[in-house]
Amino acid sequence: MPISVDRFGAADPVIHGGWTSRYVIPPSRLFGANGIRAGADGRIYVAQLAGSRVSAINPDTFEIEHLDTTGGEITGPDDLAFDDSGNMFVTEFTAGRVSMRAPSGKTHILRDDIPGSNPISWHQGRLLVGECRMDARIMELDRNGGAPRIILEHVPMANAFEVGPDGKLYFPVMGTNEIWRVNLDGSECEVVAGDLGVPDSVKFDSKGRIVSTQVGSGQVIRLDIQSGTREVLADIGPGLDNCAFIGDRLFVSHTAGSIHEILEPGKLRALSEKGLLWPMGLAVAPDGSLLVVDGSYAYLRPPHGEVSMAGMLGAPGFPGAHRGAAAAGGGAWYVTTSFGEVRRWNPVQQENELLADGCDLLMDIAADPRGRLVFADYGSGRVLSLENGEVSVLASGLDKPSGIAIGADGTVYATESGAGRVVKLGNGSAEVVADGLKLPEGIAARGDKLYVIDVAARELVQFGTDGTGRETIVSGLPVGTPTVPRKYLGPVGDMSGPMLSFAGIAIGLDGEIYVGADGNGSVIALYQPGAGSSH
Repeated sequence: MPISVDRFGAADPVIHGGWTSRYVIPPSRLFGANGIRAGADGRIYVAQLAGSRVSAINPDTFEIEHLDTTGGEITGPDDLAFDDSGNMFVTEFTAGRVSMRAPSGKTHILRDDIPGSNPISWHQGRLLVGECRMDARIMELDRNGGAPRIILEHVPMANAFEVGPDGKLYFPVMGTNEIWRVNLDGSECEVVAGDLGVPDSVKFDSKGRIVSTQVGSGQVIRLDIQSGTREVLADIGPGLDNCAFIGDRLFVSHTAGSIHEILEPGKLRALSEKGLLWPMGLAVAPDGSLLVVDGSYAYLRPPHGEVSMAGMLGAPGFPGAHRGAAAAGGGAWYVTTSFGEVRRWNPVQQENELLADGCDLLMDIAADPRGRLVFADYGSGRVLSLENGEVSVLASGLDKPSGIAIGADGTVYATESGAGRVVKLGNGSAEVVADGLKLPEGIAARGDKLYVIDVAARELVQFGTDGTGRETIVSGLPVGTPTVPRKYLGPVGDMSGPMLSFAGIAIGLDGEIYVGADGNGSVIALYQPGAGSSH
């Protein structure tokens, strides 16, 4: 599959020096898919938390228009609703905000004091908002800036809701695995359904029946409150987020970026397939298996097989939202988490072990043959080492260290994203190997060569371990964004720490170079025919 235009509409990358490229994981169309809502124009509007943007999909032509790209005023949108004038209201989950986007595109913040702001709905001139946290509130917002009117408090994780035909607000309660309803004046709160698959949305079809996505089980279910019947409409896999209707047509979103129309029970049509949100850390195991870290997800590609999901946030043994990875052997991996931890994770055994914590913003991690781990703490400016259970500081005072590589002789190399350089670490000091880079992140070592992803320049460059012989392998690489800085998303309660992107790189057993390309949601393999690669 040839390299194609990325999710930001940038030009195709250019491959230099006799290298050839292919996709290991093809591009994705969306930065995940969270809340969805039908617009008056007949399109499905999709909130994408990871991409900090809202996009509209034509359900008949599959054409996508991006309303807000990274760098716009909306940050981490999770759900959305429209009023009768076409104003779009968006909950910004990680920022604890609710914003309004006018049809003209002008955006302003309505509230910035709603932690875990997530579900939102418009009903007969009333703007209803809730929080997805264990002590959540459901409230009505005053568009003129007055204090919110609290409808209900102490809800264990409310999510996407809607007012039913009876005028009551129906909402999923993730913390109790139930669906509740309450009068809009806050009275008569009661449980409607329980023993579900962790519901995270409630909508109504034209016959007044509840349709609800189940994030845990991956099922879409239909409930008839009057008869008590329950029907499974689809099983799309864990990670479902929301649903929306256009007339009687039902559309369902998945956090990994898919939008499906349920044509009839068990029959689906994909408007957008699942894909990577922001591929970050990459690692290759001794058997050649490739692990791809995608924040809340991880994917595994065996040497002779198809890519499959290795784990996801909330699954048994998953280490949490993570960013960097290194092979640990025996099917296990070392990962850095968004909570400043280093963990050993075995996806087959569904278990993980805490090895180190107390760090700030961890990025890449590398392991040498004797079991020493080296990892970059972007936030504190340190590179740390873990050996025999003891953590020590290899270097401090660095300018946003990101990527880590260990040479065959044990030399540690790090990228300083803030300083635009690559340094060699040893004896408590940092020696500059190469500078003049714009925003170096991922780094890998093979023989006497270093390979570095320069995100701001959108290049993959190589040079000797002594800094000489710099060459550009790829220009126009689909990483980062073409014109604006990435947005860093804040922590989400106990689910994730700060979410920063990271352009990872790894080298396969045959010398093939793997690059995580968050610009189009792909993993790209680069190789030189006849130079040892099997391709």
